[in-house]
Amino acid sequence: MESKEFTVTDDLLASKSQRFLNLIIDLLIIYVIQITIGTTINIIGDLTQSYAASNWLKSLSLIENFFFGLLILFFYYGLTEMYFSRTFAKYFTKTIVVKHNGSRPNMKSIVIRTLSRLIPFEAFSFLLGNSRGWHDTLSVTYVVKKHEFLEKMKLL
Repeated sequence: MESKEFTVTDDLLASKSQRFLNLIIDLLIIYVIQITIGTTINIIGDLTQSYAASNWLKSLSLIENFFFGLLILFFYYGLTEMYFSRTFAKYFTKTIVVKHNGSRPNMKSIVIRTLSRLIPFEAFSFLLGNSRGWHDTLSVTYVVKKHEFLEKMKLL
């Protein structure tokens, strides 16, 4: 019996509209997480009558606040894609991150994928050409439609 190796094909790739929706939802979630952390720090400060952390939070400059958001972005994408192969937005759009052979991405691929998101204007790179962004090509990963992907994997 001949053994066939699975490869991701263009028909499995998530559409540009799915990718754009993933971007918007994920950025909204990251923003909510950032606000939740700030609010929690302020509430704990009020409850404990210790305002050092909340005063520090209020003193953050625009640049420091931006880097705080990048830190949250790194953990959000890194942890969700490493453990689940998808972010919360990808659950909503029924898409998943895979390697070219259909396997789950390894830690190295996810770290490269997450760090690549820090490239200016990278978030819109999937709008050019096919629906793969720079963070996909640099990490050699694909965002695919989950149900079609699983069906094709079953056939193999």
